[in-house]
Amino acid sequence: MARRTIVALPGDGIGAVVLKEAVRVLDAAGFDAEYIYGDIGWDFWCKEGNPLPQRTIDLIAKHKIALFGAITSKPKDEAVAELAPELQGKGFNYSSPIVGLRQHFGLDICVRPCRSYKGNPLNFIRRGKDGTPEEPMVDVVIFRQNTEGLYGGVEWSNPPQQVYDALMTHPKFRENFGWCPKEELAVSTRIFTWKYTERIVRAAFEYALKWGYKSVTVCEKPNVIRETSGLMWKIAKEMQKKDFPGVQLWNTNIDAQMMWLTKNPEEYGVIVAGNMFGDIVSDAFAGLIGGLGFACSAQFSEDGIGVFEPTHGSAPKYAGYEVSIVNPVAMIESACMMLDYIDEKAIAERIRKAIADVIEEGRVKTYDMMKLTGKPDVTGMGAASTTAMTDAIIAKLK
Repeated sequence: MARRTIVALPGDGIGAVVLKEAVRVLDAAGFDAEYIYGDIGWDFWCKEGNPLPQRTIDLIAKHKIALFGAITSKPKDEAVAELAPELQGKGFNYSSPIVGLRQHFGLDICVRPCRSYKGNPLNFIRRGKDGTPEEPMVDVVIFRQNTEGLYGGVEWSNPPQQVYDALMTHPKFRENFGWCPKEELAVSTRIFTWKYTERIVRAAFEYALKWGYKSVTVCEKPNVIRETSGLMWKIAKEMQKKDFPGVQLWNTNIDAQMMWLTKNPEEYGVIVAGNMFGDIVSDAFAGLIGGLGFACSAQFSEDGIGVFEPTHGSAPKYAGYEVSIVNPVAMIESACMMLDYIDEKAIAERIRKAIADVIEEGRVKTYDMMKLTGKPDVTGMGAASTTAMTDAIIAKLK
């Protein structure tokens, strides 16, 4: 197979740290690639007023595949305050570059696997019927609609008069919010379209069928959010009946799902949800498999662009430690999802097996796996550094 070109996007904080470790693992596993580094994140906001420069967009458009670390985002006023002095007062408005990437490239399908590693001391444990501890193995894959819903960015503070007038045509708005002066009003929209709701639901069913999951669960709130959640549930019911009769279709409300996932997480297979609820349920299931240090993700567009990233944030305080202590597994697993996508599945499976062997053996554990507070001195307490964990994974590859 021809040598691959991968756009590497370190981003902010620990993003650069874990991305470096993932590339080390890929190299050790024999993945032949050239990495072209792109500019993204907080530094470029502060220096240029743009955390997602056009040159980076052009790189991704050309090469199609990107490995992404993490970014820092801050509220509007804090972001403006950190702009370079010469950019102050020029009308720059911060928006998350990863959300910008999703919108620009139409990365509408987000996949977030949450799978237990045998021997992980952070795995979820419950009390069984006879009082003895049980450790159910979790194998859940969340399909999150990535470009619409509450993260679509269609929102206003003190909305324009035509927007306000349109809102006032809705009887519920007049009844419940008509008393509020326009200048004291903040509005965020939750927009679902048939096309992209259908795409994420179909992707969830196809994945379940391909990999042998018995069920697809729509995790929304159609009893209250009737139009948008109701649209996803309507599409799922019609699609299951017509195209996927062999896959069970379940329906859970997001609030109830948060309770049930700690009662019987092993019962769930593929879950599909809109942007916000998908974000929530994927973090919740990640907590059952060890936390965000084990939470990977991939996002895809209709025209074949794929961006692969851990779901954790940039954690800038950890990036400042002399010896990095963060868990690199989520980033390495995201790289494995990239390998799956470009049909390098054999390399991906070798890496996953190496990770599983290190965790099951239990000799090398990062601070989170030892249930320590993330302070610089944890390596003196026996916790593996980021580099040491990567070294252990590479040793298993050999």
